[in-house]
Amino acid sequence: MHLRRNFLKLLSFSYLLFISMPYKFLNSASKKIINPDLSKAQKDIMFNEGTERPFTSDLLKEDREGFYHCANCGAKLFSSTAKFDSGTGWPSFSEALPGAFKTKIDYSFGMKRVEYHCSNCGAHHGHVFLDGPTTTGKRFCNNGLCLIFIPDN
Repeated sequence: MHLRRNFLKLLSFSYLLFISMPYKFLNSASKKIINPDLSKAQKDIMFNEGTERPFTSDLLKEDREGFYHCANCGAKLFSSTAKFDSGTGWPSFSEALPGAFKTKIDYSFGMKRVEYHCSNCGAHHGHVFLDGPTTTGKRFCNNGLCLIFIPDN
């Protein structure tokens, strides 16, 4: 009886691994480090879905016209016209450029959130919430370390 129980546990564990492995391989294959100069903190956020401390990004005070790009691959993600001060401590935007991101549901921290990743390189950037002050009603809450701002000349 004890042997059978252990066998069933092993079989159940093997089945769970079998089910989750394709997801892990597909997810990791869609993320690729393109910029070899990324810092350890940037890699943690972009490839381990970490978060930077609030109110630490220099981009919070950025108010020039231009575009925000992915720090990993350089893809254009946001226009400066979509940026607003949300008071949350992270750069916030009311909308992304078309096709800039892919989303997935994130259930960490005991809640359902929409997480977004660069559609070009798969790097994690932040979460989008439906509490924005503009007509879109969205707040893209982005980690500043994941962005590079390029001003218009």
